[in-house]
Amino acid sequence: MTTLIVLPETDPSNPSLSTSDAGAITIHLGSIGIRFEQWTAGKPLADSADQDEVLAAYASDVARIKAQGFSTVDVARIAGDPDDPAFLAKAAEARAKFLAEHTHADDEVRFFVEGRGAFYLRIGGSVHIVICEAGDYLSVPKNTNHWFDMGTRPRFTAIRFFAIEDGWVGNFTGDPIAQRFPTFDQLVSPAR
Repeated sequence: MTTLIVLPETDPSNPSLSTSDAGAITIHLGSIGIRFEQWTAGKPLADSADQDEVLAAYASDVARIKAQGFSTVDVARIAGDPDDPAFLAKAAEARAKFLAEHTHADDEVRFFVEGRGAFYLRIGGSVHIVICEAGDYLSVPKNTNHWFDMGTRPRFTAIRFFAIEDGWVGNFTGDPIAQRFPTFDQLVSPAR
């Protein structure tokens, strides 16, 4: 279930908001300049599906979003056997890349079509954690401090849209803030 948790950046143990209500999530994120929508996703994708197959499965959504001024589209995908040590090693390497706080010179626009992951957005003295899953569309303005966690046993597919040709280039802040906040695994564990 899509969830929004807002924590003060100085006290990650004291949430000021926690909701799974899509309307409340849309309103709250909109108030801080983040566009959030829920669309239909659920076309079956084989573990072996490549970028072209994912884009073909969602061709009408891709065309509609590209028409909003995006010149480049690609797919971020981690899918495989969560019990395979080789897959887990590759996934851990990919996860480490996204866990450090960074910004981009382009908007970060994602349409999740499979699985889930958590965006952590540091805005206005708070960290807004959006646990996204299939069907979630999130548009984060350029130069927004953020990081992403897909967990230790990841499975997600997100179609990414870029207005500039270089696409995903992270400008890392060097701030270790991400280490102070609960991980994706901690947020989605049954104990929470």
